[in-house]
Amino acid sequence: MKNKKLRIIAYLIPLLVLAVTACLYPRLPEQIPTKWSVDGTVTYSEKHEIWLIAGMGILFAVLFDILPKIDPRKENYKKFGSYYDGFCIAMQLFMAAMSALILLASFHPGKIAVSHIVAVLVGILLMGLGNIMPKIKSNFYMGIKTPWTLSDDQIWHRTHRLGGRLFVAAGAVMVLSVLFLPLKPAFFLSMVCILAAALIPGVMSYLWWKKANPKKS
Repeated sequence: MKNKKLRIIAYLIPLLVLAVTACLYPRLPEQIPTKWSVDGTVTYSEKHEIWLIAGMGILFAVLFDILPKIDPRKENYKKFGSYYDGFCIAMQLFMAAMSALILLASFHPGKIAVSHIVAVLVGILLMGLGNIMPKIKSNFYMGIKTPWTLSDDQIWHRTHRLGGRLFVAAGAVMVLSVLFLPLKPAFFLSMVCILAAALIPGVMSYLWWKKANPKKS
């Protein structure tokens, strides 16, 4: 991460999650909810699995720190460093929210609409990611990495500009559908939109590359 203060925050957030988990762990029930399906079914696991969830933030913090340094195109991170830092913090906050939801649901079973809250958070995360995608420069770690985007900076930019718009749209649909539709149709509609947002830019990157390189196709 480029900003040293944000780098520290990226480690402090998961450390705080671990500290809170350690304080509450003795009071947790032996079985805690870890998975919620769209039909309302809740899957329970042994309470020690909370450490796997709470510890993921530290793993991600290390990866966020190391991967750009070993990327063959690491110089490009300087061109979108602030956006990358923002993405890292957003991911840490999202994972912290997931841990908090599991803890709350463990102490108040059946009283928290976890599936709805998670869907809203994922939708917001998608919209945030969509907003920064056009700013991401060519690299091997973050973004839409196809042979065609990695081979041409212009195609990379066009693909991520399109992907950004689609991710924002998919995130908005997810938030609105879960707020105004029953969970099952909201989930189905959201998955269709997310799948489209993930696939269409990749297909378009090939078509743009093919148009720019007719002799190679």
